[in-house]
Parts: sequence; C-alpha cells; structure tokens
Amino acid sequence: MEALRTPIFPSSNLSVLPTRFLPTRSYDKPLLHFAFNPSPNSPIYTNFSKSKPSTPRSSARTSTESADSHEEEKFDWFSQWYPVAPLCDLDKRKPHAKKVMGLDIVVWWDRKETEWKVFDDACPHRLAPLSEGRIDQWGRLQCVYHGWCLNGSGDCKFIPQAPLDGPQVQTSKKACASVYPSAVQNGIVWFWPKTDPRFRDILMKKKLPYIPELDDPSYTKSMGSRDFPFGYEILVENVMDPAHVAYTHFRIMQAPQGKDREGGTPIDINVKRLDMDGFDAEREHAKTKFIPPCLYYTCLESPAIQSNKSVSSALTKEESSSPDHVSTRRVLMTLLCVPVSPGNSRLIWANSRNIGLWIDRIVPQWIFHMRLNLVLDSDLYLLHVEERRIMKVGPPNWHKACFVPTKSDAHIVAFRGWLRKY
Repeated sequence: MEALRTPIFPSSNLSVLPTRFLPTRSYDKPLLHFAFNPSPNSPIYTNFSKSKPSTPRSSARTSTESADSHEEEKFDWFSQWYPVAPLCDLDKRKPHAKKVMGLDIVVWWDRKETEWKVFDDACPHRLAPLSEGRIDQWGRLQCVYHGWCLNGSGDCKFIPQAPLDGPQVQTSKKACASVYPSAVQNGIVWFWPKTDPRFRDILMKKKLPYIPELDDPSYTKSMGSRDFPFGYEILVENVMDPAHVAYTHFRIMQAPQGKDREGGTPIDINVKRLDMDGFDAEREHAKTKFIPPCLYYTCLESPAIQSNKSVSSALTKEESSSPDHVSTRRVLMTLLCVPVSPGNSRLIWANSRNIGLWIDRIVPQWIFHMRLNLVLDSDLYLLHVEERRIMKVGPPNWHKACFVPTKSDAHIVAFRGWLRKY
C-alpha cells in the first residue's frame, strides 16, 4: 500500500490529482522540467531584453516595490487558452480522454447545444474516468461505471440507482461535473484550465489566437496531432529549429543546395521583438511568430502575379484594387506545442498554402500524414537523449551547457530567454 501512496512526480512539480481534490486555481507553475528563476545577468536574457538598471536595496520599501515589479512580469500559465485536439481527430459519437498541463480532461460532443465540451475526467460519484463512458440516446455523457448521466453544463440529469419517488439527489451540486470553458477556433478545440464559474465567459475577455489562412477557402489545410515522450520545452525548441532539417530529415524532406551533400547553409534569423507576449523573427522569405504558451508559426512567402485577388495573412495583409497586382504565394506552418505532463508533450499541426491546390484533390490525406510522421520519427531518439542530458546539467544551466554561436539558433535562444525571464 505504501507504493500506491508514493507520488508519481517529485514534490517540486504540480500534483496530477483530479481537480476535485486540488482546485486548479491553486496552481501557479506549469508542469515543465525547469524552474522559473529569472536571471537578469544571463547571456540569453541580455541578448534580447534591455533590463532595468539595478538599484541598491536601501530600504524595505525599495525591496517591496522591486518584488512587486518582478511578480508583474511573471507569465501565468494557468490563465491561458490551450489547444486540446483538432476536430479531425475527434469522433462525436464517443468521449475522448486527454491530458493537458497535468490535468485529466474529457472532450465530448454535446448534441443538444451542438458544442464540444471539456470536463474534468472524473465522475462526481466515485471518480471513475468519464472518458471511458458513452454518449447516451439523449446526447448526455454517461459514466460507464454506474450510469450517471450529465448534460453539457455538467449537471447530473439521471442516477439509475435513485428511486423516482425518492429525494431528487441528482439535483445536488455534489452530483455535478467540473466544467472547463472551451471553444473551437481554426478547426481546433481549446480549453481554459480553470473550472471556477468566474471564468465561464473568459472568451469575451481573452480571445483565442486566430490564423485566418486556416479558414480561408483559397488555402489548403492539413491537420493532425501526435503525442511525444519528451517535454514541452524540447518540443518547442525542435519545431523552431530550421537548421536541423537538412541533416536529421535527410532524404525525407527536400533541402536547398548548400555547402555539403545534405544542403546545410547559413540561416540569418533576426529576432525583432521579445516580451511576455512572445517574439517575432524574420529570415529570408520567411516570417515567424511565437505566441505563448503554445503557438508557433512560420509563413514562407514569395512574390507572384495574381488577378483580382487579395490574400489575407496572420503576418501581413495585402490588398490592391488594380486589375493585376503583386500578391503572395504563401506556405504557412502552424504548430501548437502542448505541455501534457513532465516529460510528455503533444504537437498539433495545421499546414496551409495557396499554391498547388490541385495536389490535395488527388493525393489522400493519409499520405501527407505518413510522410510527416516519418519526419517526426527521425527526431525522436535525438530529442530523447538531448532531454536527458539537459536534465543532468539542470534546465536553468542550458545556456552554459549548449554552445549556440550562429544566427540559425536565434529562435531557440529567444525561446530559452523567454522561459528564463517570464
């Protein structure tokens, strides 16, 4: 029995107990491998941010004001929208189990309200996973353990074991499920990781990230998701790194002609902005943006002549009234890196383009997915080893253990700088 009481994760990380026992509002740090200890003297910090000059702590008041200012700069990981799954991966006929930020959740389709719902994956009766249940004939979420039925608001509507002429125990607040705010944007289900009723209308106050190309019929769209046995920060670093493509994915992805057989070449990446809201960067024919905590996208573009059309973009918007105007050919790679639990992460991708539209009409989606998974497979072992070695030296010492002298690593340095500061 002692073994059953031993926590899965060290005490320094967050608990993964159901929210019924540990309310999410008490969380203040993410389930990541590193500690949030900003170091204004670190090289990463000073490269991308102008820190305020330090002042002597001559009084308690000065110290207090400095501490308050420091707290204001903290990134609140549990006051953000998180992507759960693309709609193409969800079946409306059954509930789906997911884990995000250490929280076990269930995603299901509420037929009555015609909306995707996100609940705490624990039945209020005996804490059985609701994700193992089913959608009953009235469109309610039914627990497979004892048949309790819940509507889209989390209210219990039916308890089979309760006599019809007895007390209406299903109306008790204790019989209700914990409901997370949720929404659908760009074909992806998102949720807000707090069940407090105060956040029921959080969508009105904090909007979801929006990529217009993903809803633009003039663009193709390919979506999918995959879970990985390494942490969120390792996943983010990898998707931000264009320099590894020619070598790690040699003969899987086509690379331009470079200095060697594989196609390696200098990549001049310039970070234009870095603050609590992420960063923007540019390189030749490409613009990138990181919107924390999850969204990273790259827009590859080249000039093209089109007629009577304007192309919208998350990065730029070009409109012209002339009959023949210069528009843009764009390939957009939208990557959502989701922290699942310590040492685990999820990638949701949504790739779109406004060129070669005919390809998607004749090539089935499973071929694109198979090729992409070959690319992801070729990263796995390298990232597994990298993560273990970073853990040995300690994530806060990343900038000491890793030597990143070229501009091709600017995205990674910017991301690590963002982590350390915020």
